[in-house]
Amino acid sequence: MHVFYEDSGQFKAEKVLSRATSTLQVEAASGRRSKIRAANVLFEFDAPAPAELMTQAQAQQEAFDIPFLWECAPQEDIEVATFAEDYFGETPTPVQKAALVMALHSAPAYFHRRGKGRYRPAPPDILEAALAAIKKKEAQAQQQEAWTTQMIEGRLPPELAEVAPGFLTRPDKNSLEWKAFEAAGRACNLNHEALLLKLGVWPHALALHQSRFLAAWFPRGTGFPDYQFKPDSHDLPQADVTAYSLDDSNTTEIDDALSITPLDGDRVRVGVHIAVPALAIERDSDLDRIARQRMATVYVPGDKIPMLPYAVIEHFSLLAGTWRPALSLYIEMALSSGEVLDQETRLESLCVRQNLHHTDFDPDLDAATLDDATQPVAHEAWLRPLWQVSRHLAHQRDLTRGKPETHDRVDFMFALDGSPDDPNAVVELIPRKRNAPLDLLVAEFMILANNAWGGLLDERGLPGIYRSSQAGRVRMTTHALPHDTIGVPQYVWSTSPLRRYVDLVNQQQIIAAAQHGVSARLVAPFKPRDAELFGIISSFDTQYAAWRDHQNTLERYWTLRWIQQHELKTVRAVVIRDKLFRLLDAPLVTRIGQAPELPRGQQVTLDILAVNELTLELECRLASDDVDQSSSAPAPCTPS
Repeated sequence: MHVFYEDSGQFKAEKVLSRATSTLQVEAASGRRSKIRAANVLFEFDAPAPAELMTQAQAQQEAFDIPFLWECAPQEDIEVATFAEDYFGETPTPVQKAALVMALHSAPAYFHRRGKGRYRPAPPDILEAALAAIKKKEAQAQQQEAWTTQMIEGRLPPELAEVAPGFLTRPDKNSLEWKAFEAAGRACNLNHEALLLKLGVWPHALALHQSRFLAAWFPRGTGFPDYQFKPDSHDLPQADVTAYSLDDSNTTEIDDALSITPLDGDRVRVGVHIAVPALAIERDSDLDRIARQRMATVYVPGDKIPMLPYAVIEHFSLLAGTWRPALSLYIEMALSSGEVLDQETRLESLCVRQNLHHTDFDPDLDAATLDDATQPVAHEAWLRPLWQVSRHLAHQRDLTRGKPETHDRVDFMFALDGSPDDPNAVVELIPRKRNAPLDLLVAEFMILANNAWGGLLDERGLPGIYRSSQAGRVRMTTHALPHDTIGVPQYVWSTSPLRRYVDLVNQQQIIAAAQHGVSARLVAPFKPRDAELFGIISSFDTQYAAWRDHQNTLERYWTLRWIQQHELKTVRAVVIRDKLFRLLDAPLVTRIGQAPELPRGQQVTLDILAVNELTLELECRLASDDVDQSSSAPAPCTPS
C-alpha cells in the first residue's frame, strides 16, 4: 500500500511500512524512512509505484488549463476527490487525483487553499486583481532583466540615471532599479563603486569619493541657508600691543595672534588673542544653528567647506591693519624661568601688525638658530622671547607628563596646481617635521590658553566642553578633568571658534566668566548640568570623525595620484608593525600580506605593483630588506 500526502507544502508519494493510531511509517524510493501524520494523507493507492505516480502526475499537471479549471469549479469550497470525479467524468485514477490536486495547489491566484485537499475558487474580482498583479510582476521581472543586461554590457539605462547616484549612500533595496543593479554587479563580479564607475555615473574615482561624502552629510549642497547677521562696531577698549598671527599661506580663517610685551626686570606679558565670533552668535540664533549643523570646517587637499559663512569669517578674522574684536589672555611670566606670575582675560579690540606665514621665515629655521642670539631671524623682537617662553612651558608640561613629547614624524601638506575636482591637477607634497619650531611655539601658547580658560570656567562654576585624557582614554566631558597626554590639569578647545563649534560654545561661556565674575552662572548661555551640552558633544564626536575620515580619504587619494604623477616604481618605507609599512616620502600606510617578520623601525624598499584610486590601495611587494640602520634620514622615492 502507498500514500499520497502533503509535507510542508510539498506533495509526496511513498510506500507504507506500518501504521499506528495517528501516524504512519513510510519509505521513500531512496530508502529513507520517516514518520508522518495520518491527517496529512490525501489518499491511498496500490498502483502505480510511488515514484512512477509522481512522474506521471507532474507531467499531467502541466497539461491542465487552469482558467478552464476555475470556470468548471463551483464558487464554493470543493473537495479535490469530488471535483476529480466531476472533472474526469469517471472514477479518477491515483495519477489523475494527484495531478489535479497539484494543479490546484500551484495556482493560488485561482484557487485558495482551505485545508487538506480542499480549495475554493477565487471570486472574479479578486482573481482579476491577482492576475493583474501577476502580470505586473512579470513585466517588472522582464524590465529588471533588461536593465541588468544593459548594465552588464556597460550601458546605464536612462531610467536609472537619476537614482544611480543614490546607490552609493541611500539605496532603496526594495526598488526594481536596485535589484537590477545588484544583479549586474554579481554578474560582472564588481562591487557597487566599481560598477558605478564602469557605468559612468561618475567620471572618475575622485568624483565618487567626493559625492559619497556630500550625499551623506550635505545632501542639499554646501551653500548656507538664509541667516541674520548684522555686523556690530563692537565698541571695545583698544589693545596696546604689537601682535602677529602665524599661519600657513593658504589660511583664510585667522583666528589667533600672539603678542609679547617687556615689563620691569625679568618679566614679560604674553598675549594670546583669539577672534570672537561669539559676540554675534548667540545660542539658538540663525548663525548658531548653522554652525551647530556643520560642527566644524571640513578640510581636504586644495579645498574646504567652512563652518561659518565667509561674511562672518571675514568680519571676525584677525586681519592685519584692521581693528577686530578679540578675546585676549594676558599672562605675566618670568622670561628666564617661565613661571606664571599673573593672568587676566579681556574682551578688547585688536589691530594685528602683520599676518605672518611660515613662508616668511627661513625654511631651515630650527631650535638651535632661535637659541643662538647671534643668528639673525625675521621678526626677532617678537619671535625670540616667545620662543624662550614656549620652551619653558613645554618643559613644565614634560615634567607633569613624566616624559618628553616626541615629534620625530614628518607631516605633509598638500598643494594642488589646478582644481580640487580635477584628478589631473598636479599635487605637491610638502613635508613639515612635527618639531618645527614655529609650529611648536604656536602650539604651546594655544595649550596655555585652553588650559587657562578651562580653569577659569571651572573656577566660576560654569560648564564647558573639556577634553580629557586619563589611562589612555581621550574623551569629552562637561567638567574639568586632567589631560595626561598633554600634561595639563584641564583642557578646553577654545582657540579656533571660526572653524570648530565646540570652541565657539566654550568661547560664549568664557566671555560670560570673564565679564561677570561670580555672577556668570546667571547669564552664561549654558548653565550647570545643561543636557544640551551632552547632545553637542555626541553630535560633534560623530561629525568630526566623519570629517577626519573624509579628509583622510582624499589625502590618501591625492597621495596615490602623486605616486602616479611621478611615475614611481619603488618607494622607501619603514616598518610600523607586523606587515604594515609607512612610506617615508608620502603620508601613506600600506599592508603587504606576504612580507616576512621585520623589526619595527627598519627601513625597506618596496616595489609598486598597482595603484587603485577607487579602493585607495597601494599594492606593493618587498624589494629589499637590506637597510642602512645607521641612517635616520629618509631615502628619496625613486622615479622610473
